[in-house]
Amino acid sequence: MIVVTGTFRLPLGNAKAGREAIERVINASRAEPGCISYAYAEDVLEAGLFRVSEAWESREALAAHFQAPHMLAWRRERAELGMTDRKVTAYTVSGEEEL
Repeated sequence: MIVVTGTFRLPLGNAKAGREAIERVINASRAEPGCISYAYAEDVLEAGLFRVSEAWESREALAAHFQAPHMLAWRRERAELGMTDRKVTAYTVSGEEEL
């Protein structure tokens, strides 16, 4: 399993348009083969800060995700929206334990 976590920022003036674009990305990504979970969430205490949380069945599923048409469109949209401070990391998980 591949787990992806991270953060990015959108200017407050573009947050509404950003949320609309993010909703499209989430819906399309969740429908992809190999997607276990996919979510972005705006931080409650820091407006404009978004947190990324994803899980994928395999590295191949994640690689296909990056080439999906909605992701190519999202790359253009996020640049137009003024995304900054994007820090996203993928982790390979070899097991799980319920806490």
